[in-house]
Amino acid sequence: MRTLNDTANQETQLTILNYLEQKKLEELKEYLATIEKVELIQLFVTLPSNKQVIVFRLLSKEKALEIFETFEPAVQQHLLRSFTDEGVIDFVNEMAPDDRVRLFYELPASVTKKLLAELSEEERTTTNLLMGYEQETAGRIMTTEFISIKKEMTVEEALHKIRRLAKEMETIYILYVTDMAKKIEGVLSLKDLVIAEGDQLIEEIMIKHVAYVTTDTDQEETAHLLQELDLIAIPVVDKEKRLVGIVTVDDAIDVLEQETTEDIFNAAGLADVASVEADRSTVLINGSLWQIWKVRLPFLAITLVAGMLAGLVIDEFEQTLESVAAVAIFIPLIMDMGGNVGTQSSTVFVRGLSLGHIDLNTFVKHFLKETGIGLSLGVVVGIVSGIVASVWQGIPLLGVAVGISLVFAMTLAAALGFLIPFILLKLNIDQAAGSAPIITSIKDIAGLFIYFVSVNVFLGYLL
Repeated sequence: MRTLNDTANQETQLTILNYLEQKKLEELKEYLATIEKVELIQLFVTLPSNKQVIVFRLLSKEKALEIFETFEPAVQQHLLRSFTDEGVIDFVNEMAPDDRVRLFYELPASVTKKLLAELSEEERTTTNLLMGYEQETAGRIMTTEFISIKKEMTVEEALHKIRRLAKEMETIYILYVTDMAKKIEGVLSLKDLVIAEGDQLIEEIMIKHVAYVTTDTDQEETAHLLQELDLIAIPVVDKEKRLVGIVTVDDAIDVLEQETTEDIFNAAGLADVASVEADRSTVLINGSLWQIWKVRLPFLAITLVAGMLAGLVIDEFEQTLESVAAVAIFIPLIMDMGGNVGTQSSTVFVRGLSLGHIDLNTFVKHFLKETGIGLSLGVVVGIVSGIVASVWQGIPLLGVAVGISLVFAMTLAAALGFLIPFILLKLNIDQAAGSAPIITSIKDIAGLFIYFVSVNVFLGYLL
């Protein structure tokens, strides 16, 4: 089997794309069977979405299921849409119960209801059980695929049970000992079981003191307990201390990553932003044409109106352009430099907000700093551009007008780059789609106006 490294990953991706381009699907299917699961997961998300579907359908059912459970819900839904109804049901039926519940939580209620009705009776019962627990609790993230044994069993009897059930279980490395009422009494590692004598009783080799959580224990507390105790799984019990499931270390890692992300947003004063932005991103990327239009067209309409207004500004100063034709040469410069600074500033704001580097409670401080940065950049660019314009056109005062206009346009753009996304955020409007059109509109109109006013002030004698 192949091993994972950056070079192999790039080579693998190119090979897959080459097979797809040449429509050699049988050869690609054989090639995919040689790729390690970890490498396959890494390169899968870098493929175009239409290529992902083809590659996924060529994987063996076992490998497809293994990597499917690691994907984000949006990717999972995209892949499921490529299946026939019967294929989706078979696939979901074979998922681990906790992964299935996580997927169902992200699907529309009507789809979840339909899939639940089509599951086997055993899987439907398990899924309903897990979905009945509160969100963000151990009960919701646990799996019911574990092996329990009785203390009265011999080692040989326990090993026989493990051999019989191992393929259906999520983990077999930790075994839990229960009484006839399913109450947990002890724990045993597979290693200790294997090295024990075949006629020994489980009661003689098990560890009687067992760390466990209840179904209503917070998922983050559960994950931290797994981490602190360095366990690969922890048992989950109900109110009567009956063993009902286990939380495995891979689920704990997912929880800790999720909670860390939430903590970052909370630190930035954005407790709900992560989920809201994720929903908006899903609509903009995977939504229907009408859904995307509803988000993007209104802001483009704003840009259209602003463009007309900018045209009116130019029309108002038509005499200036006719008198000094060189003035028109620098219009694109004024507009483009402001646009670049505005884009930079809005990107800095959104990224800083997402990573917790910007606190909305101290927004004014960040806003003033960015405005100052825009001013400093404007001064440098304005001086250089003013000198170039003066020498190039041989009109020193035109260079002064260009320089002043650039200072104003770039300072305004930097301020708007922070202010507009902040206002949209407060109004619960999609900043990703709305920031750039609004910033561009205001900056273009104001920049052109100040440029023509400056030209009229400094070059009035030529008009």
